[in-house]
Amino acid sequence: MPAEPLVPAVTHDDVVRARAIIADSLHRTPVLSSAAFSALGATEVLLKAEHLQRTGSFKVRGALVRLANLSEEERLRGVVAASAGNHAQGVAWAARRLGIDAEVHMPADASLPKADATRGYGARVVLGGTNVEEAVARAKEVAERERRTFIHPFDHVDIVAGQGTIGLEILEQVPDVGTILVPTGGGGLLAGIAAAVPDHVRVIGVQAERAACYPPALAAGEPVAVVPGRTMADGIAVGLAGSVPFSVIAGRGIPVVTVTEESLSRAVLSLAERAKQVVEPAGAAGVAALVQGASPPHQGVDALGELIDPGRPLVVVLSGGNVDPVVLRKVFRHGMSAAGRYLHLRCRLTDRPGHLARLLGEIAQTGADVVTVAHVRTGAGLGVDESAVDVEVVTKGWEHSSGVVAAIRAAGYDAAER
Repeated sequence: MPAEPLVPAVTHDDVVRARAIIADSLHRTPVLSSAAFSALGATEVLLKAEHLQRTGSFKVRGALVRLANLSEEERLRGVVAASAGNHAQGVAWAARRLGIDAEVHMPADASLPKADATRGYGARVVLGGTNVEEAVARAKEVAERERRTFIHPFDHVDIVAGQGTIGLEILEQVPDVGTILVPTGGGGLLAGIAAAVPDHVRVIGVQAERAACYPPALAAGEPVAVVPGRTMADGIAVGLAGSVPFSVIAGRGIPVVTVTEESLSRAVLSLAERAKQVVEPAGAAGVAALVQGASPPHQGVDALGELIDPGRPLVVVLSGGNVDPVVLRKVFRHGMSAAGRYLHLRCRLTDRPGHLARLLGEIAQTGADVVTVAHVRTGAGLGVDESAVDVEVVTKGWEHSSGVVAAIRAAGYDAAER
């Protein structure tokens, strides 16, 4: 017998009720125009700036709805949550707003700014373990032992409905919207927006290629556990789709595409340079889909172009901006490298006075900007009268980078890209 169609657990009416709860507490985040990204999408592209929401991400919407719907007895017992960052801050802020005691478990190596912000919003932070899964296990133990309510980051009707209020705002701010690109982890945000908007609006989820639980789940017809790989988009690195959001996403036939690490870093860099917005890698996943679709050799990856409605505006949700400055610096460098604007070379040269200065002079002649120089005098493959120099330079793009390498080699240096 064919499987029965999934009945979405969250409806448009649920989202409307959620909006009444958050209306007086949270921002109606702006929609920003962008000529640069419109050129990438081959249609008008607008950015829903949810990274400017309270706590720096959309997570506070669902957290506030979930906590507001607790019974008086549940409020008195308090809540417990687990997160690496954005959900933690959302729960902490909502709990303080409603006068509820909150305890949040985070991995031992959680970002210091995120942990401090969670404490600043009034929650008790407990650090420990190596990943979010361990933090979740501890939080659930506390919930059972102390009879607290565990606040799941995405797998609850109230959470999904709260996130869906973004969809209602988009419909008001861009009445003729044709497509919405949504960063996706466990699926709460994607499902909420899908539940909020009518069928004629195309909603597309975007996951990091290294941590994509939805493509196999949608193929199997049920959530399938995957082991997320290391990705800079840690905010959407989820190994198992939530059953509540999955019912909406699968029930409405919402497609989910994937993006590479290079596309993510280029998206973060492009948002900073062209839109003047600081967005975390997970929050920039929708822009990464545009960047990837417009950049050879990824043209047409996941058929994104076929999914977008070219005749109506496309809205990209920027879901969060909570990024550690140290991580941001690495992501920017990764993005510049992916765009051909950051070149790391190792050059072998005879270890004699003046040779390093001559090499740097040759690079200067190309117009490239030297960022770092490291002189290596001993190492595998180096002769007794040889040394190696690691040089990092900023260029103007792929063509310029190729010219820099060609000029150095033409000058007689053995230069290898690293």
